[in-house]
Amino acid sequence: MPDIPGARPVPLSQLLRAQDRISFLYLEHCIVHREDNAITATDKRGTVHIPAATLGALLLGPGTNVSQQAMVLLAESGSTAVWVGEHGVRYYAHGRSLAQTSRLLEIQANLVSNQRTRLRVAREMYAMRFPGEDTTGLTMQQLRGREGARIRRLYRDHARRVAIDWDRRDYDPDDFDAGTPINQALSAANTSLYGVVHAVIVALGCAPGLGFVHTGHVKSFVYDIADLYKAEISIPVAFDIAAREVADIGAETRRAVRDRMRDGTFLETCVRDIKTLLTEDDGLVEYGPEAFDEAFDSRNVVMLWDDNGRAVAGGTNYDEDDL
Repeated sequence: MPDIPGARPVPLSQLLRAQDRISFLYLEHCIVHREDNAITATDKRGTVHIPAATLGALLLGPGTNVSQQAMVLLAESGSTAVWVGEHGVRYYAHGRSLAQTSRLLEIQANLVSNQRTRLRVAREMYAMRFPGEDTTGLTMQQLRGREGARIRRLYRDHARRVAIDWDRRDYDPDDFDAGTPINQALSAANTSLYGVVHAVIVALGCAPGLGFVHTGHVKSFVYDIADLYKAEISIPVAFDIAAREVADIGAETRRAVRDRMRDGTFLETCVRDIKTLLTEDDGLVEYGPEAFDEAFDSRNVVMLWDDNGRAVAGGTNYDEDDL
């Protein structure tokens, strides 16, 4: 058999799992290419090499030119490329998943399609924000009211902490510069958080649009999961930046969010929380060395759905004699 043209894919055994990766890297006004198994970013200052297999999400901002080989490497490495607008505050598109099974996706779809289980997962999401409080008997309206009060209180507390004026969350998604410094910082911080959460969701093979609290948007599940961490990450970072005199609030906020996630615990926490919300089994393997066990071949087979409740192997020509 002749060799398939093009660079060989990165072996799955060499890839890091989502929770073990660098959270995200934002690039703008540069040329993004590939050198061996590294992504390169080149501008007038020189070239930087980024190991693709260790990257969670590459946020591509304005002025980025990306080669086909760079995108091939990102896709094969399980790194999500997210195209964003200026300041990183608009989302346009993302890359693909390298999950070896659709199990989490099917569980997510089943849970969100049933009103009883959807309410249970939504309550669990709120319970994560109210440690020590019983949310089992609360309606969605009551949960939203309690969450709204919590967020307003957080805004006021952080405003007092850094000694800045705070009125309310008010911003124009079409005009980033029209917002007050704190609202600009909050927008940039939240968008950075969304990018990383989106990368984790895609890496796990889940659907970004199937949300439990949020609904009707292609990133509903992204917003669901990101809301779990705003109180610890994006809100305090935004108020810290707004209290300083910085030339570029968007850039400074992105770097501050990145630094807050630098120790790697955020990705591990995000993966664990998604799996906990969707399934009690935390042993689900996505990719990496752990994926190569005796069950790997069966997970890698495409199955055909049968209406009698079973699944049959694909890649087979079934005729009436096989029924």
